[in-house]
Amino acid sequence: MKGFTREENRFSLCGLNCALCSMHLGGYCPGCGGGAGNQSCAIAKCSLEHGGVLFCWECPKYPCSRYDGFDDGDSFVPHRNRQQDIAQAREIGLETYLAQLEEKRAILDKLLAHYSDGRRKTLFNTAVYLLPLEDLQPVMAALDDRPELDGQPIKERALAAVELLQEAADRRSISLKLSKKQKKE
Repeated sequence: MKGFTREENRFSLCGLNCALCSMHLGGYCPGCGGGAGNQSCAIAKCSLEHGGVLFCWECPKYPCSRYDGFDDGDSFVPHRNRQQDIAQAREIGLETYLAQLEEKRAILDKLLAHYSDGRRKTLFNTAVYLLPLEDLQPVMAALDDRPELDGQPIKERALAAVELLQEAADRRSISLKLSKKQKKE
C-alpha cells in the first residue's frame, strides 16, 4: 500500500505471524508493510489514518469494528490465534515474542527441509503456527531421536512428522485444517 512501510515484517500490524506464512516464506509477500508486493490492506490504511501505529494494539480504539469476524476464517495462514498472539506479544514484550517466533520459524524450516514430501507444506505451516513452542519442541526432539528415519524415503519421514504433530494438536483439541470463511448471503 502506497505510503505504508514497516521495519518489522515478521509480525503483522493486525497480529498475524508473517514469519510463519507460506506466502512470505515463498517470497510472494514481503510481510505487512514490507515493500514491493505488499497488498492493499484496510488495516494498513487505518494505521496511516491513526498516526502510523506499528501494531493495532497501540491504537486507543483497539479492538475496533475492523476485527469483527476477522478470525472467522483463514487465508493461507490461520487467523484463530491472532488475538491470542497479540495478547502474548503485549504480555511478554515484542522482542521476546519475536525471539519465540524465530524459534518456531527454525522448526518450520527444519520440517520443510527434512520432512516435507511436497504435500505437507500447508499442514506443517499450520501446525507450527497454531501449536505452542512447548508442544513443538518435543515433536522435534522425538523426530531427532529416530535416526532410522534418516534412511527412509521422504514419504515415510513426512508421515512420521505428521503423526507427531497431529498427536500434539489432538492433545490440545486443535484442528490443523485451515477454516474457510463462511460466504455471506
